[in-house]
Amino acid sequence: MMGAPDYDWLYSRTRSGRERGPGAARALLDRLGSPDAAFTCIRVVGTNGKGSTCAMLEAGLLAAGVRVGCFTSPHLQHYEERVRVNGRDLDPARTAAFIDWAKGHAPGAAFFDLTLALACLTFAADGVEVVVMEAGVGGATDATQALTHVSAVSLTNVALDHVTVLGETVPAITRDKARAARPGVPFLTTATGKALEVVREVTAEVGAPLLTPDTHPALFALPHPPALTGAHQEANAALAAATLRTLGYGDGVDAALKATHPARLERFEVGGRTVLIDGAHNPHATRALSASVPHADVLLFGNLARKDTEATLTPLLEISPVRVFTAPGDHATPPEPLAQRYSGFAHPDPREAFAQALALTPPGGTLLVTGSLYLAGTVRGLLNPA
Repeated sequence: MMGAPDYDWLYSRTRSGRERGPGAARALLDRLGSPDAAFTCIRVVGTNGKGSTCAMLEAGLLAAGVRVGCFTSPHLQHYEERVRVNGRDLDPARTAAFIDWAKGHAPGAAFFDLTLALACLTFAADGVEVVVMEAGVGGATDATQALTHVSAVSLTNVALDHVTVLGETVPAITRDKARAARPGVPFLTTATGKALEVVREVTAEVGAPLLTPDTHPALFALPHPPALTGAHQEANAALAAATLRTLGYGDGVDAALKATHPARLERFEVGGRTVLIDGAHNPHATRALSASVPHADVLLFGNLARKDTEATLTPLLEISPVRVFTAPGDHATPPEPLAQRYSGFAHPDPREAFAQALALTPPGGTLLVTGSLYLAGTVRGLLNPA
């Protein structure tokens, strides 16, 4: 009988010292018999909103009667959330078997490439027709660029994030993401401003048809608002709806708009208090979050040190007078200096931090938990341990 997956080994396969880009992923897929040739995929790229857009696309395709796979990252509570077939998470036994194979046949491969390979093997074996494929970081330089059969590319938006990898300006980051475009393959986006200008340039160079709310307003029109909360979700919903219609799955739009997604302004009621959990982890995302949540009695915040902490935190300071800071992982921004600088409390352990933040929240009040998907996953696990 197969034992539990060796997640520690898998998580230790960091990108450091390994090739970044589609080359290594393509070589790994070829070694496995090119399982990605068995299905078509919708690539979802962008700075924020990818997960929500993927959730809506998945729901829409399911409603349209398609056997659908979905590949997303990171996971919140369980690794197998990253790979779903017809809405069901991967069986951990299949993870365990793949890790055992990888230890002997691909010990030098990176974590994301391995996970992508496992997903493709699963989708091919399970007869998936269409895969909703979320990019990890970037577009042209992301491992998902290695995939062969792409039916559409959907770009949510572009803002400053992963600057050490993608570039230090919005146009530079956009150029990498836009180069996910393929000749003759529809490229849809709700990006605006300078980002859209770069997208127009790149798609013209590549020969990809560009579809936007301005060029094709009927494609992006929404019959009603999405179930996911926040004005930013309307743009994600419009992108998902347009993608479904472009590919001939317009009858799935209503189901797409009814989709939910964990840790996207997800609401819990705890002891007469409202807990809102959101995975916003960069300035663009927290600005959108603060517009959707104009007031919270208490803020629980923790982020990774590689992010722009000050710019990410600033939009949240105005909406919450009481702040608790924590460390969502080994590479987190230390909470103590944040507490000193922004007049708050510090607990390195997210569980202890959540307990104090909840205690500080008055009956009937609201606690907002944000700053990192890792923090969102930890707190969600306390409230929804299944």
